[in-house]
Amino acid sequence: MTTSTTHLGAIIAATDDAIAADTANAQVVFRASASAHDTVASTVTLGKYRVEVDEPPALGGENAAPNPVEYYLASLLSCQIVTWRFWAEKLGIAVEDISARAEGDLDVRGFFGFDDAVRAGFGEVRVVVTVTGPESPQRYRELHEAVEAHCPVLDLTRNATPVSTVLRTA
Repeated sequence: MTTSTTHLGAIIAATDDAIAADTANAQVVFRASASAHDTVASTVTLGKYRVEVDEPPALGGENAAPNPVEYYLASLLSCQIVTWRFWAEKLGIAVEDISARAEGDLDVRGFFGFDDAVRAGFGEVRVVVTVTGPESPQRYRELHEAVEAHCPVLDLTRNATPVSTVLRTA
């Protein structure tokens, strides 16, 4: 067993113990804030991290940073990788390497309001995960099913999440 999987096992066990002691320990709040700059760019603060967001010139930006939907794809892929690692550890499935790629189809008529029948977000997202290791294809399918059922960012995409927005004017 490698140090990283031993570490994940310890995290899984400690989290299970903390939640068993008090279910309130299962609740986590993540926060982000953003400030606009330039034509359509923004700086997003995520805890101690800052990331830049921009759009390509065709959408009014300077292409100085990934755009929001590219960050969504990055969030989905990174969440998939984390979930693959956690569930491999939890199910005792050996994984040597995991890589993933994604692409999404977006019809800009929805964003620009040219056609209100066209959705503003992705019409479809395709993800390809490549996993290597000593297990049988059936074991990796079992792991894949666990990831599909437990990946938080995938869940955000597949299920409606209530979002409330408060407008403040100065």
